[in-house]
Amino acid sequence: MHYSLNPKHLLLWGMLLVLSACGGETDQTQTAVPDAPTHTLVFLDKTQSVNVNKDFVNEKYRQALAEIVEQNMRNKGDKLEVYFIHENTSKARALSLTVRAEKENMESANATDREAIETSFNMALQREKGIYLRQALAKLNQQNGGGSNQWTDIWASLPIIAKAAEGGANVQVYYFSDMIESVRGTGRRDFHTTPPASDAQAEEWAKEDVKQLEQYAIGSPLVTVISPFEPTASTRENNPHVTHYWQTLFQELGGVSIEEQ
Repeated sequence: MHYSLNPKHLLLWGMLLVLSACGGETDQTQTAVPDAPTHTLVFLDKTQSVNVNKDFVNEKYRQALAEIVEQNMRNKGDKLEVYFIHENTSKARALSLTVRAEKENMESANATDREAIETSFNMALQREKGIYLRQALAKLNQQNGGGSNQWTDIWASLPIIAKAAEGGANVQVYYFSDMIESVRGTGRRDFHTTPPASDAQAEEWAKEDVKQLEQYAIGSPLVTVISPFEPTASTRENNPHVTHYWQTLFQELGGVSIEEQ
């Protein structure tokens, strides 16, 4: 018996075959995008206004560094860079560390092998973290007796942040500082001699200064300020208008919020 196919049926089958082929090709070309590494920038204030030898400051800063290393250095490629804040911040990189520990592929591993791989990776990572923390603490306690401790160039941290953001990393920034910008020269701020007297003035200055600084594409980093001030510090010592200046500046630069500790 001879069967003839209706042209409409032929057209339908053809469309189904094309759709099936397209769907199969799409499935084969889909790949998972790996998580971006974490790039941590730590700026340690090495000027006269921050004394890390004080018990309160030293304990607070040591604990904060330990938490940063523990939380941010988790996978191969995660990076920690430490810069000193002083007169020449942009040229003051003190430390650059990258996680080397790598977890073996576990796709074909059984439960026992997976556990062994996890244990081996965690042990290697913890050894690295211990080394990183010791090195970071040594930089924290390093004294700056030179003339660069007279001035505080926090603006100079912005091109460093922008550089870190270029590679698409998850950038996290920590300022261990009183955030008292103090630089001589036209168009610069010296909060030691002329701090903002109100939140309104702080906002006005920040918006003026953004015109000089918006050239730096800092992206959307997480920014944390870890201050050296005790809870009982006076507003004269811990000027809230200085804090407002930086909050406004980072908001204007890229909608970045600052967390204070």
